Amino acid sequence: MLRLFEPSMVLTILLDFAAWFVFHMAAVICTLNLPDRWFASDHWLYRTRAWENQGQIWHQVFRVRTWKERLPDGAQLVGRGYAKKRLQATHTAELSRFVLESRRAELTHYLAMLPAPLFFLWNPAWVGWFMIGYALMANAPCIIAQRYNRPRIIHLIEKRTSGSKTRPATIDRQ
Repeated sequence: MLRLFEPSMVLTILLDFAAWFVFHMAAVICTLNLPDRWFASDHWLYRTRAWENQGQIWHQVFRVRTWKERLPDGAQLVGRGYAKKRLQATHTAELSRFVLESRRAELTHYLAMLPAPLFFLWNPAWVGWFMIGYALMANAPCIIAQRYNRPRIIHLIEKRTSGSKTRPATIDRQ
């Protein structure tokens, strides 16, 4: 692939770090400023697929329960947004808010990956491929955690709203 320009190695490294920072912050700012109604419905992008087995596939394949608590919470990093590391409360309205914000988080991570091919414009091809790998490694765990948690929370909401009062609903925090 033809590079658009060839800066020095030091400038390239600085440009790479700055570009990732700008791309990540742009994705965060973009999604934080989108109205909640964009995330209120079960849009095809966020819908749990049958093969995901209500999110369980993510634990079976990636053991998500063993590492998801170690992921950074973007709301804490930017000082704005909804903290998803721990449920704020367990009443239905708060659970619904969690679902909405998990959709926002998932979109944020998809958007953060999109600019990765731009690194080919000023980096050697091997670095461009490395940057695509970085984009996947930095964002896929967060997407996996959202896709694991959301179906479980939706199931809990549905259980509560269906009138099932046989036993109190609990959340397995694992």
